[in-house]
Amino acid sequence: MTDLLGAALRLTVVVGEDDSWHGRSVSSEIVVRAREAGLAGATVVRGVEGFGRRSVVHTSRLVSLSSDLPVVVTIVDEPAKIRMFLPHIAEVISGGLATLEDVEVMQYVGTYRGPQIDPANK
Repeated sequence: MTDLLGAALRLTVVVGEDDSWHGRSVSSEIVVRAREAGLAGATVVRGVEGFGRRSVVHTSRLVSLSSDLPVVVTIVDEPAKIRMFLPHIAEVISGGLATLEDVEVMQYVGTYRGPQIDPANK
């Protein structure tokens, strides 16, 4: 992997946490595909409240008991790599929002040590 510094592209995908693709959450599927594509990394963040195209508010507040909270997947890498990745996730995003933004990477430090197994996902 080359150093990721300077001009880059940020892909942000917003979906519902209940959205699935062949038995796996859409956000997890995007992360798996990003790793397989050799992208620099991916982060998934669960929202506490939000609404989308249908203007239905989903919230984690106890009184609403909403189960389909917003989930945001963020991936930053070289523009060419991100653009080549887009067709790989188009089929899994049946609803939601995907955006691209130009960003500048100031620091990206880490040492790749091969596949890591998360004990929580054994």
